[in-house]
Amino acid sequence: MRRLAIALLLSPLALMGARAAEASAATDTTGVTAETSADAVAEGLAPVDVMQVSGLFDEVTVQSVIEAIDRAAERGSQAIILQLSSGGAVVDDARMTELLEYVADAPIAVGVWAGPSKDTTVYGGPAQLFAVADVSAMVAGSRLGHTGDALVPAADLLAAEVRDRSVSFADARRLGLLALSTSDEGVPTVRSMVLAMDGLVLDDGSVLDTVAQQLADDGSTQNVSTLVRFNGLGLAEEMFHTVASPEIAYLFFVIGACLLIFEFFTAGVGVAGIVGAVLLVLGCYGLEALPFRTGALVMLVLAFLAFSVDVQVGIPRFWTGAGMVLFTLASWFLFPSLPGHDLRVGWITLATGVIGVALTFVVGMPSMVRTRFATPTIGREWMIGSEGAAVDAIAPEGVAQVGESKWRARTNRATPIAAGDALRVIAIDGVTLEVEPLEGAARDYRERRSSAGSDTVDAGAGDEEPSSAG
Repeated sequence: MRRLAIALLLSPLALMGARAAEASAATDTTGVTAETSADAVAEGLAPVDVMQVSGLFDEVTVQSVIEAIDRAAERGSQAIILQLSSGGAVVDDARMTELLEYVADAPIAVGVWAGPSKDTTVYGGPAQLFAVADVSAMVAGSRLGHTGDALVPAADLLAAEVRDRSVSFADARRLGLLALSTSDEGVPTVRSMVLAMDGLVLDDGSVLDTVAQQLADDGSTQNVSTLVRFNGLGLAEEMFHTVASPEIAYLFFVIGACLLIFEFFTAGVGVAGIVGAVLLVLGCYGLEALPFRTGALVMLVLAFLAFSVDVQVGIPRFWTGAGMVLFTLASWFLFPSLPGHDLRVGWITLATGVIGVALTFVVGMPSMVRTRFATPTIGREWMIGSEGAAVDAIAPEGVAQVGESKWRARTNRATPIAAGDALRVIAIDGVTLEVEPLEGAARDYRERRSSAGSDTVDAGAGDEEPSSAG
């Protein structure tokens, strides 16, 4: 009944929408006919694929470009356009040379276009793609250059002109670095790139046919471009490409290390430990894909070891300060610079890392450790003389269970306490219990408390005497 009522209520609205659609179609028949006709004309041309590539050229990007060219050829495309925005390549020269040679010998026409925004830059190895592509163009305001030494013979001219500098579209066209004849000040859109490619004769003698003439109802003609199919990195490829960026790799490594230290000092393995392990692995992958300074990475690891020393005692002291100095220096110098592109993490990322780590190890971690190994009862002096058991071996430090709570503990004598053995609390140092084995335990602490007039301790000593004697 409820479904029937809903259907009855919605049926008038559906009928009104259908009638409105019919009226719109009746009043716009010419537009629909023109659009259908344009689609039919476009379908008569072989399509053009567009591969959007941004960020540093890592192994994922290089392999994805090669696969995109193969896929476009298999799908019957007449050309593929690589939409580039890159600060350089982090793969080695051999891998970049392999990509350049593959683009030069591709089974279909390959175009490169620096875009889509005016602040687009194409530097380093990716810039040499302009020397081997069949067609190349740029958005007005974009920059091309810092190519370094030519990796293939075809890039000699490009390297000679912009080896250590960058040029704008106008300068690149004047220097003959672009393989596209146009009088426009730049190629502003992908559609403009497709239109400008029409009629270009390739090295093998084939001619690109990306535009068709369509006759309008008023007798005029208009250009209709071929179908453009956009492609990008897959979900997994995009994830690994993103992780291989300096900011993400740095943050993942730092956050993962912090979470693992937290899990280690709270004596358990939970969600934080699993997440930390995943982030640390991804961060290490990103660092492996990027150029980094080994000394800075060693300083980063030493900083976390220094933090761990003070987390152990539950109070931020000298080692926390030393760790912050090492961490800040390591964060700033971790990544070197590429020609024309600075890989160092930005100020926002740097501030996020430094402030976040400071709050974690100065405020958060000590509080969490104290909470984890503490008891809700205010005041802990009553615990002196209490009995418990070792959760793991205490030699000389470990974890003890007293009542319902777990505490960090250390023995006050050289004799270690094995896991599961009984123990007695003899003193408290901050959040750490000083304990001794219950079997053969000393009696001096009880004698001192008894002389102070503690009836509770005297009673406890009397209760424990038979056990000791036994």
